[in-house]
Amino acid sequence: MPTFSDATATPDRTIPSLAGTPRVVPPHRAPPERELPLPAYLRSIRDNALAGFPRRAFEEPVTRRGLLGRSSFVLNDPEAIRRVLVENQANYARTTGTTRILRPILGDGLLISEGSAWRHQRRTLAPAFTPRAIDGLVPHIAAAVTDGMERIAAEAAAGPVDLFTSFYRLALEIAGRAMFSVGMDQHGAELRQFIAEYAERMGRPHLLDIVTPPGWPVPLDWSRRRFRRRWIPFLDRIIAARRGAEGDRSRSGDLLDLLAAARNPDTGAAFTPDELRDQVATMILAGHETTAGTLFWAAYLLALAPEVQERVAAEARAADLADPTGCQSDGRLPLTRAVIDETLRLYPAAFVVVRRALGPDTVAGHAVKASDIVMVSPWVLHRHRSLWPDPDAFDPGRFLPGAQAPRRFAYLPFGAGPRVCIGAQFALSEAVLSLARVLQRFRLVLDEREPVLPQAVVTTQPDRPARFRLIPRAPVSP
Repeated sequence: MPTFSDATATPDRTIPSLAGTPRVVPPHRAPPERELPLPAYLRSIRDNALAGFPRRAFEEPVTRRGLLGRSSFVLNDPEAIRRVLVENQANYARTTGTTRILRPILGDGLLISEGSAWRHQRRTLAPAFTPRAIDGLVPHIAAAVTDGMERIAAEAAAGPVDLFTSFYRLALEIAGRAMFSVGMDQHGAELRQFIAEYAERMGRPHLLDIVTPPGWPVPLDWSRRRFRRRWIPFLDRIIAARRGAEGDRSRSGDLLDLLAAARNPDTGAAFTPDELRDQVATMILAGHETTAGTLFWAAYLLALAPEVQERVAAEARAADLADPTGCQSDGRLPLTRAVIDETLRLYPAAFVVVRRALGPDTVAGHAVKASDIVMVSPWVLHRHRSLWPDPDAFDPGRFLPGAQAPRRFAYLPFGAGPRVCIGAQFALSEAVLSLARVLQRFRLVLDEREPVLPQAVVTTQPDRPARFRLIPRAPVSP
C-alpha cells in the first residue's frame, strides 16, 4: 500500500522548537496523482473520503472538478475560505446529503439547523459555553478521567490495550458526566451500541444520498427512520432519569442544567423538550467522537516520537493538576496543549466542510454557480504545501508559545465563521487533561510495526485497531 512515508525518525533533522528530538513523519496514504474517475471518486466518498483528494489539491489554492452536472471546488486559499465561511456564508448551505445522513441521529440541533432556527439555537446556547461555564464542568471531566484511568490501568495490567476503544469509552464517559453529572454505567453500553450501529450501517454516505433531490426518499431513509424511532425514546429515558435526580443536593451542576436554563436573549424563549433532546444528542455525539479520535492520534504520534513523549510526560508530572480548571489555557501544560493542537492539524476530526451554493458567487477568481459544491477540507488544508513548512511532519513546536501563529483560515480544527464549533474550548479542556493524566501514569509503546492509517468514517479514525503497551511510570511525588 503506497504511503507518503513510513514513520521515520532521522536524527540529522530536528524540530527546531524541540531541539534534540528527531523528525517524525507519521504514515498516511499517498494521494492519487490525478483526479479519480467519477465512479472511483464516488466510491471513495463512502469508503474513505480522504482518498478522493488528488495530489494537486495539496499544492494548488483552488481545485475544481465536474460532479454530476455541476462543479465541485476544494478551497485552500485562506481568503477564499473566508469568503465562503464568513463574508458570504449566507449563500452557502449544508448539502442535502449531509442533512439526510446526520438528521436521524442528531435531530435538528445546532449542527444541522439552518437560518432562523440555527440563530435561535446559537444565541440561546452561547452562555452555556463561555469559559466560566466550561470551568464549572471541569470537575465532571476530572472525575470521569480519574475513573477512566483506573479502567485503562486494569486493561494495561492484562496486556496490550486497544487505545481507540479505551479512549472512545473515556470520551463517552466524559460527555455523559458533563451532560448529566452521573456516570454512564447504566446507559453507556446501549449508547455505544446505538452509535456503532448507525455509523456502520446508516452513517456512511451512499451515492443516492448525494444525487437524490431534497424530499425524494432513498433506500437508507427507511432504516434511518426505524433507527430514530428507537433512538428518541432511549434519549428521553436518559434525560428523564437525570431530571428525576434534580432534588439531589450533592449533585454538581451540569450541562443539562445549563441547557434547560438557557433563554434566547432576544425573545426569552427556552428550548422545547424536542429541541433540548436534539441539543443533548448533538453535544454527546459530536463531542465524544472528536475527543476519542484526537486522544488516539495523539497517543499514536507520541509513540512514534518517544523523545517528545518523554517531554510531555515530564511536563504533566511536574504540573499541579489537583485543580485542573483552566489547565489547557493557563500555561501549566503548554507542550501538552501544543501536542493536541498539532494532532488536530494532522488528524482533524472534522475532515471536510461541504456547502452548496444557493446563488452565484466569485471565489478566488472562480465563478461559482447556484447548486455548485464548495468544500473546505481541514485534512487537505492542514497539509497544504504552500501554507505549512514540512506539512506531513509531527511538530508540536508549531503551536508552542512564541511560535509564529498559523495564517488565519489555514488552521480550522473546529471550523470558522459564525458556525465555528461552540464546544471547542470544552473539547480542548478534556483532551489536554486526559492526555496529561495518561502520560503522568504510563509510557506508551506501540505493540506492532504495521502502520496505522487514517480513514474518514464519520470522523478521522484509525483504519484498524492498534494495540499499545502501557508501561507504568513511578508514582508522582506529592
